Amino acid sequence: MNDGTALTGQTVDGTVLSIDAMGGDLGPGAVVAGLAKASAKNRDLRFIIHGDGPELERLIAKKRGLPERCEIRHAEGVVTMDAKPSHVMRNGKGTSMWSTIEAVRSGDASVAVSCGNTGALMALSMVRLRKIEGVNRPAIACLWPSRNPSGFNVMLDVGADIRADAEDLLQYALMGASYARNGMDLPRPRIGLLNVGTEEHKGRAELKVAAELIERAADAADFDFVGFVEGSDLPSDRVDVIVTDGFTGNVALKTGEGTARLIRELLEQAFKKTPFSRIAALLAFTSLRRLSKRIDPRRVNGGVFLGLNGTVVKSHGSADPTGVAAAIKLAARLSATGFSKRLAARIAQSEAAATIAIQDEDPQS
Repeated sequence: MNDGTALTGQTVDGTVLSIDAMGGDLGPGAVVAGLAKASAKNRDLRFIIHGDGPELERLIAKKRGLPERCEIRHAEGVVTMDAKPSHVMRNGKGTSMWSTIEAVRSGDASVAVSCGNTGALMALSMVRLRKIEGVNRPAIACLWPSRNPSGFNVMLDVGADIRADAEDLLQYALMGASYARNGMDLPRPRIGLLNVGTEEHKGRAELKVAAELIERAADAADFDFVGFVEGSDLPSDRVDVIVTDGFTGNVALKTGEGTARLIRELLEQAFKKTPFSRIAALLAFTSLRRLSKRIDPRRVNGGVFLGLNGTVVKSHGSADPTGVAAAIKLAARLSATGFSKRLAARIAQSEAAATIAIQDEDPQS
């Protein structure tokens, strides 16, 4: 829907993002509204949008200033939320999700964004973009509101793979450190391993082995290992990166989001209950609005797939325009820093340094 010139990942006019418009629970209307919201705050963004061409053209035409920033690529198929990843890998070529990933693979766009089926998105991303050399299992990293100066901690994995052995957790630590270093400008991030307690004797056997591996690799990979952390440390300033398996991380993420929504709803109910509480709400309006934004899970929406030769941002399936805009903002920030190439280079360096450090401490390995 632009002037006919094909968009590419980085142009003189700005950053190009590849957007799957059909995967979310709320349909393409919410995605297009999110695009308009994000582009109003960042005039350098351009979009390749994948999905039902006629419908997307109609929706985009209603948003002032958006049509000239968009190129629509028609895709007949849609990956549903209940689709099996294995089926999508075999039969998903004509879908909007496949087309979205393909635009990054070909270099037309720098980052892919989708609200669709997480398992299918990861499967297609692995097939089309391939894993970075040396990475066994890619991970999904999310930003968790915290007391740190940046306002966030990084947590991974939050759902790419429910299994993770000690070697996988070491790789997550290396990838998480690279994400924090490249995406959050933390020169020497602090890594914590999520456990049921901070004592050394607690936790499963693979966690104890992982802790030893991560501690050995810390100096060589240029991060600090703070040891085991608990659930209460997720929003703390004790750590910058929390490492865990995908099952535990996903449960923690959904629990945190649900709790944040409950707090917002309870506050609204409390301040509407009596005339005096309404007056108090007016007096505290600025502080309440600041708190509401701070704990709103939509504003930190977007998990980043780490360990691939390309950047993919997974937005929540239920994301509304505010949530979609947040995911696009994250994608734009990662694109601006050249995140994917820097991450691949850093992981390769960290892997090599960590391997040497571990071998030096354990010659029999």
